[in-house]
This record gives sequence, structure tokens and C-alpha cells, in this order.
Amino acid sequence: MVRTPLTPWERQRGELLGSLLREARGERSMVEVAARAGLSSETLRKIETGRAPTPAFFTVAALAATLGLSLDTLAAVCNESTDDAAVPMTA
Repeated sequence: MVRTPLTPWERQRGELLGSLLREARGERSMVEVAARAGLSSETLRKIETGRAPTPAFFTVAALAATLGLSLDTLAAVCNESTDDAAVPMTA
């Protein structure tokens, strides 16, 4: 199965998610947060740096719970866009 390349908007959204998670992590170590969320620190690093711009739902849910973030808030912030033309139209 060949994966469709990500759009610039999807990449931007992934980078935004990563920065939000990094900010919420604060002074806690990547290893500590990843372990509490049941992830490898490498996975968390890739998400925070935008190298994994479309992490699985349960990965995001585990990180949100560990960091005390609301999934609703994450979704709302990550779906905001200052460039309406970059946002894909949904049916």
C-alpha cells in the first residue's frame, strides 16, 4: 500500500501539534513523559519535531492524558488556520 503524500497543511498541523506537546511537557524530560504515555522517547521526539506529523489517535490521546491536555483543545488549536486556502475542504 502506497501512502499519499502529506499536504503542506497536514505538515503544518503536525508541526503545530508537536510544538503544543513540547510546550505542555515543560521541564519534564522526554523520556519521563514518553514512558508515562507508554511510548518510546524516539516516537515522542518525532512527534514534537514534526517528523511524525500524523500520529495515531491513541498515541495523541495517551500524550494528552499524560500532559493534562484536553483532546478537544488540541483538535481545535491544530485545526485552526490563518490561511483558509490551505485548509482542505471536507464533505
